[in-house]
Amino acid sequence: MPMDESLRAQVETYLSHLDGLIRRGLQLRDTLVTDPSNPSAIAATRVWQEDCGVTVNQLSGGSKAHWLARSFSEAFLMRSASGHAVEGAAPAEIVQRLLDVLAQAIASLSRMDDAQGISASSFASSQAPPPRRFEFVHNPELRPVLEQAYTDSRRALEQADYDVALRTSCGILEAIVTDALEHKGLSALAASGTPAGKIADWSFDTRLAAAERAGLIRNGCARLPTVARTYRDYTDADGGPKTTVSERDARVAGQVLHVVMRDLDPGR
Repeated sequence: MPMDESLRAQVETYLSHLDGLIRRGLQLRDTLVTDPSNPSAIAATRVWQEDCGVTVNQLSGGSKAHWLARSFSEAFLMRSASGHAVEGAAPAEIVQRLLDVLAQAIASLSRMDDAQGISASSFASSQAPPPRRFEFVHNPELRPVLEQAYTDSRRALEQADYDVALRTSCGILEAIVTDALEHKGLSALAASGTPAGKIADWSFDTRLAAAERAGLIRNGCARLPTVARTYRDYTDADGGPKTTVSERDARVAGQVLHVVMRDLDPGR
């Protein structure tokens, strides 16, 4: 059944308003990244956050229990090393988290059935979007790539393609560890005895060891099988595996990935 024109207009109005909020937020985030103490940017951010809150309240039907309202509230929190929520996230980080919340709202609006419309009751009863497993990754452009790779790795494991499953899991593991190392910064890493040179030039094994020494991850990577640690190098000239990857190897690589994801995102 086609959407009523008045309801379609409401949907388009909300989508346009959300797009505008996102554009404002991106400008504020970029300013705060380079100048976190900029008074005008901080004042503008407060106004923007209030505008976001009003819109979220409307879309969630005034219910603080709605998934969108909860996501909005959680954007202002950061996680302690033990995984407990504490206040005090950096301004630019809060803006980025709110941008992610607005993006979820747009995605949910876009998925709504044409017959539902955008009344408070219809959106307020809508379900949360699929889990976003890689929100802890600092590079936002990397997150959707990792989500797709994660899906591919699970599918490969289910289809008994253990070589692809292991290589994909290890690729994800290397990407999230590298992201954490780059965010920490070479100067901070040097204090824990990391090797010289660019992180991009380090081997997979070196990156894991450096992240462990820096306290970014614990010792879960000790379980990685040899074939996983050398996943970059075990293909032949045609791209095929030089060695056979067992089901156990593939599953252990996936398990280690989950452990490291928990280390990097204690609140998950």
